[in-house]
Amino acid sequence: MVAVVYALWLREVKRYLRSRPQILASLGQPLMYLLVLGFGLGPVFAKAGQGDYLQFVAPGVVGMTILFSSIFSGVGLLWDRQFGFLKETLVAPVPRLQIMIGRTLGGATTATIQGLLVLTVCLIAGFRPHEFSGVLLGFLFMALIAIVFAALGTIIGSALRDMQGFQLVMNFLVMPIFFLSGALYPLSNLPAALTLATGLDPLSYGVDGLRGAFIGQSHFGVATDLVVLSVLAGVFLAFGARAFSRIQV
Repeated sequence: MVAVVYALWLREVKRYLRSRPQILASLGQPLMYLLVLGFGLGPVFAKAGQGDYLQFVAPGVVGMTILFSSIFSGVGLLWDRQFGFLKETLVAPVPRLQIMIGRTLGGATTATIQGLLVLTVCLIAGFRPHEFSGVLLGFLFMALIAIVFAALGTIIGSALRDMQGFQLVMNFLVMPIFFLSGALYPLSNLPAALTLATGLDPLSYGVDGLRGAFIGQSHFGVATDLVVLSVLAGVFLAFGARAFSRIQV
């Protein structure tokens, strides 16, 4: 089992590393949020008594990057289906569970690498974590966010059969997940309906955990964030395995 999972994980990582122009292009949106909002809204945020907005928004931008990168691992599943590689993989004498785990972990790894790249850019821009130990905890949260949404990407990619359907998912699922996560604004003192929506958003706990680890500010509590993300990772992996086992090629 380990050999199969490792082979599929390595394939996903190599495919990511070979796409250097795409890696650079994918940094455009996080840089826009970081630089335009980080410096543009900084004075407003400071006047409201909330401190340095760049410090606040940087963990949110890292979480956003991991969200999009890991969800897009589901697009790879659609491409493999379209070009016949998925069929070759599924007819091999290997349990589908192993295939799913290898692909999902590969997608999570590439998303984490992308998050580390954006974190490096944040450090260059002036972001400063409070403690080194918090950085290590932040890496754990980055990995958990990547696993949760890579598994969600697998569920989505297993259920869809064309790229048009994935664009609908992006508009009506992924974008709301991002904007309701609190990546760009504090979660305190929100209207009741918005408070409920942010509490149901998985990324809220990831971004909150990153803020707690990096800058010592947490809305839900770091322990709560860890527990919620760990449980969601297990649940989404289980549903992802079930959805992947039902693929018809």
